[in-house]
Amino acid sequence: MNDMSQLKNYVFKPAPTPTVPIAGSEAVFPVHRIYCVGRNFADHAIEMGHDPNKEPPFFFQKNPDTLVLPGADFPYPSETQDVHHEIEMVVALHKGGTNIPLEKALDCVFGYGVGLDMTRRDLQGEAKKLGRPWETGKAFEASAPCSVLHPVSEVGHPTEGSVWLKVNGEIRQSGDLNQMIWKVPEMIAYLSRLFELKAGDLIFAGTPAGVGAVVKGDEMIGHVAGVDEIRVRVA
Repeated sequence: MNDMSQLKNYVFKPAPTPTVPIAGSEAVFPVHRIYCVGRNFADHAIEMGHDPNKEPPFFFQKNPDTLVLPGADFPYPSETQDVHHEIEMVVALHKGGTNIPLEKALDCVFGYGVGLDMTRRDLQGEAKKLGRPWETGKAFEASAPCSVLHPVSEVGHPTEGSVWLKVNGEIRQSGDLNQMIWKVPEMIAYLSRLFELKAGDLIFAGTPAGVGAVVKGDEMIGHVAGVDEIRVRVA
């Protein structure tokens, strides 16, 4: 079946595949799913009222079309009065599988970027109290700003280095990649026991302490040492 005849079988034109630019290349990275690791820095777990020593890793998802690409603004979302920033390293996979051995996990990594897990904290808090899912707090439109991706051949596999975020020039978050509770190979191996990972998956690898609110007009600049920076204005 050729592309034209296949297209005629859709009841409406399908949405385009979300993509992320690749540094130094005209090629783009097609995104399959976005997984986020919850409370992966001990200081952030503590500031959110949890004991980091008692939790296995846990994950939630954002939809691929929630990505905000470099140069675009973050539009302040509806139905909230408390939108928080969370700066994170982004891990991009070019292959996947199930039950991936720990020693093979890094073979799945295409490269790394810098992302923001934007959160409607008030809606997330309400969901927590009621024992409900987090989608309204985490998976809303434009909730996943992301930098360009840098291939492993360029940046290697970062395991230490500063992670910080400034709002209007003032430091809000500051940490180090070596403070991650679950390292990149561990999160890939664990996640592959829960889902079949595939080429095109992105993993937002967790945020250090200091998360806080932004308002319209704020400028966020995030940094992951050895990877890149991200600059996003709240529109």
